[in-house]
Amino acid sequence: MEEIWHHIVNLADAQHIISKGGFYLILFVIFAETGLFFGFFLPGDYLLFLAGMFVATEKLDVSIVTMILGLVIAAIAGNFVGYWFGYRTGPVLYNRKDSLFFKKKYLIAAEDYYKKQGAFTLIIGRFVPIVRTFAPIFAGVVKLDVKKFAFYNIIGAIFWITSLTLLGFFLGRRFEKEINEYLLYIIIGFILITTIPLVVTVLKKNINNNKINTE
Repeated sequence: MEEIWHHIVNLADAQHIISKGGFYLILFVIFAETGLFFGFFLPGDYLLFLAGMFVATEKLDVSIVTMILGLVIAAIAGNFVGYWFGYRTGPVLYNRKDSLFFKKKYLIAAEDYYKKQGAFTLIIGRFVPIVRTFAPIFAGVVKLDVKKFAFYNIIGAIFWITSLTLLGFFLGRRFEKEINEYLLYIIIGFILITTIPLVVTVLKKNINNNKINTE
């Protein structure tokens, strides 16, 4: 059990993923986080940033074009799998018991975010942890038109992948020596910034529920 937990922790460590798994493990992690409901704990945002930075500093032996194309394809494919899963399972997910790899509260939080933003969630939700995992699943649950889903899926994947990967790439090129000193702070910053929208959504939901209960 301890060994399994060790592997899970390493899978959530972006630097470990890049240094040990390389290009193909990065693609798998992005696919899993955007397409499989148990991928909500994976480090998508700062993994993309570090992938770009490591390409720039030649710690990864792959071109930035190949990296971005591979990541975009993985992100698009992941969302299609999530959509298909939600389309097929639908209401069954809401009756599923919580486990280590599934939390119903995350599905509900993504649902609230989706209802507020509409299908546009498939674009902006890419930048929000947990939402990017469950949004395509919920889109499948409500049976969003496949063509409409495909459009938002592709646009969202391109925007998410290119912005964060190229940010890491250009910063890695410009501040190759200095950036290693501040890497930890950058990762923490990414986690905080991308988590804030979800936290706000959950807090608003709790406040509204409390108001309803007190009335």
